[in-house]
Amino acid sequence: MKLLKSPILLGFAVLFLASCQTGQNKSETKAALSQTAVAEWAKDAVIYEVNIRQYTPEGSFTAFAEHLPRLQELGVDILWFMPIHPIGELNRKGTLGSYYSVKDYKGVNPEFGTLDDFKALVAKAHDLDMKVIIDWVANHSAWDNAWATEHPDWYAKDSTGMMFGPFDWSDVAQLDYENTELRAAMKDAMQFWVREADIDGYRCDVAGMVPVDFWNDVRASLDSIKPVFMLAEDETETDLLLNAFNSNYSWVFHHHLNKIARGEETVSDMLPYFESLNTTMPVGAWPMQFTTNHDENSWNGTVQERMADAYPTMAALTFMVEGMPLIYSGQEAGLNKRLEFFEKDTIDWSNLSMTEFYEELITLKKSNKALWNGSAGGKMEIVTTNAPKEVLMFTRTMEDNKVLAVFNLSAQPIVLTADPGMEGEYYDYFSKELISLPLNNFELEAWDYFVISTTN
Repeated sequence: MKLLKSPILLGFAVLFLASCQTGQNKSETKAALSQTAVAEWAKDAVIYEVNIRQYTPEGSFTAFAEHLPRLQELGVDILWFMPIHPIGELNRKGTLGSYYSVKDYKGVNPEFGTLDDFKALVAKAHDLDMKVIIDWVANHSAWDNAWATEHPDWYAKDSTGMMFGPFDWSDVAQLDYENTELRAAMKDAMQFWVREADIDGYRCDVAGMVPVDFWNDVRASLDSIKPVFMLAEDETETDLLLNAFNSNYSWVFHHHLNKIARGEETVSDMLPYFESLNTTMPVGAWPMQFTTNHDENSWNGTVQERMADAYPTMAALTFMVEGMPLIYSGQEAGLNKRLEFFEKDTIDWSNLSMTEFYEELITLKKSNKALWNGSAGGKMEIVTTNAPKEVLMFTRTMEDNKVLAVFNLSAQPIVLTADPGMEGEYYDYFSKELISLPLNNFELEAWDYFVISTTN
């Protein structure tokens, strides 16, 4: 990036006084207030998804534990483990099966180790000041889960009276939450892992397919044991965030990132998403932002396939917008293959090429309260520019901390003019170059970005 000289810089000093230059995300309809408890450690947290099967050649808890010091140094806070339970064999997909076909809700997949191995892993993570949550599949179970034969009335039935799987998920059977005994058994299983393994919460698979009142009851019971964090794999059922969950998925934003990277959308198409957060996201809750995860990587393509040269830019953006950023297993090592979902497919850790990049982003987030999660962080204020389709420019402010983020979300260089309501010279967090504000004929290369943080 470089600054182009122009005689009209003085004019921007005057425009600086005009508040109309900074677009504000306002709406007549206010979002509801979340009553879900927020643990102090979640307020600036970065989440990291652990794919135990593919993480090491051994695919075990013990082997993964060797990576914990490296992950602590990376700066992540919450380790989200994909399901650790025994996998169903009846109607199994592939050789090893889907993690999400749970045969025993209180058991451990023997491929990964034992319950004691997992407890030791949790304890070691806690010693390194990291939290552990596990994936929970409450909507359906494996066909050969003991419940299917011992309690068939706990399962939903089709018009012929037969159990069935949701969608085309032939390896699982749908549970029936009209049954109070099922609810009690599922809650008991979730309490088990918090009490026995000292985990710190759950990421709940297809959470919106399970009744909200069940989740509310579970959350209250877990909070009575210890403070927990709950992540819902859902985006539309926002009532989940009122009393049960702290965070949900941001698929809409993720899809915008993919489409902009492919040149199918512009920044203008993305802006309604930010506006919608003010009316749909309960105050105090927050979305999880991501460039990839286990589903996106295995089924929809690597970040290199989907985003190409735009990937680092999009990854940086997920740390700047409202929400909690996710890093998936291997992203810090430049993961560039679709990991097999039902087979063994070990991640290559020989080149930690993206580690410094993510370390910088995590440090930036943690050192600026404006970038924190939920009500602990600042709201986005969109700044008007002369390139509204190509450039996303916004500020976030919390107390005396203000962050200005400028992203060229296009494959072309842009000469940018904009007044963010700041005046003077500031250092870009990444390049350490001095940048004069307001911006006047400032050149951004394709997919270029800079971030300025200030403390009054």
